[in-house]
Amino acid sequence: MDIRLLRQFWSILEASRSQRLASLDDSSLSKWILDILKADPTFDSRHLPTVDQYIQTRIPLIRDLAQQA
Repeated sequence: MDIRLLRQFWSILEASRSQRLASLDDSSLSKWILDILKADPTFDSRHLPTVDQYIQTRIPLIRDLAQQA
């Protein structure tokens, strides 16, 4: 993933409420993030598979960050 996409991804998580992140199961969390990205007109949908794979590998980190917030 390029740096712009990484920033976009992590800024979504930073802007979201930790309670929201913690309340979703893994599949719902991934779908929620992807839905936000798809709604952004600057997001190139060709990156969906890459972002989805990235999310799956970062779920434990996302959960840890949500608990710390």
